[in-house]
Amino acid sequence: MKARTFANVWDALENDPEQAANMTMRSNVMIAVNDTVRGWNTTQAAAARRLGITQPRLNDLLHGRINKFSLDTLLTLATRAGLKVKIDVRSAA
Repeated sequence: MKARTFANVWDALENDPEQAANMTMRSNVMIAVNDTVRGWNTTQAAAARRLGITQPRLNDLLHGRINKFSLDTLLTLATRAGLKVKIDVRSAA
């Protein structure tokens, strides 16, 4: 059996390349927002208010529950967290 290599974990887990790309983008944004919020050194309740979401929703984000967040929602949260969002689109070849 020959070992396969993948560019990232989502390419290995998802059968559909479009879904793998979406999950890759979602995880990258989620990590950035998570790191930013944790850097605020505040309570979850205060951070949630700052992001305009409930504390249980923030808890889902901080615990990496990626399937509870769309890419659109994560981009909104990134902007609210003061992050600059840039999407890099280029040829796959």
